[in-house]
Amino acid sequence: MFAVALAANPAPAAAPQGGGLVSLLPLILIFVIFYFLLIRPQQKKAKAHQDFVAGLKKGDKVVTSGGLYGEITGLTDKFVTLEVADKVRIKVVRQHIVGPAASADQDACAPSGG
Repeated sequence: MFAVALAANPAPAAAPQGGGLVSLLPLILIFVIFYFLLIRPQQKKAKAHQDFVAGLKKGDKVVTSGGLYGEITGLTDKFVTLEVADKVRIKVVRQHIVGPAASADQDACAPSGG
């Protein structure tokens, strides 16, 4: 009986589909927003760090990612030798050099508002 009832009612006409581009527009918009707010700034930051690490030379005062301040006394392809105190030298992987010590000193000594 239900089969006869279903057969008697014709299937509703399919609603016209919007273009494929219209349905993908929100996804494309989200990707563009992510690119300009997250991906692009991160790539710029990584490029700047890579250029900084490539330009290191003896005598530069730097800060490591662990917070150690030191002066570069030796360089190899992968490692940097830092003198952190008189006659105290440590080896650090180049990529763990965060930045120059001068800028870190200024940030640490900046007065806090309050």
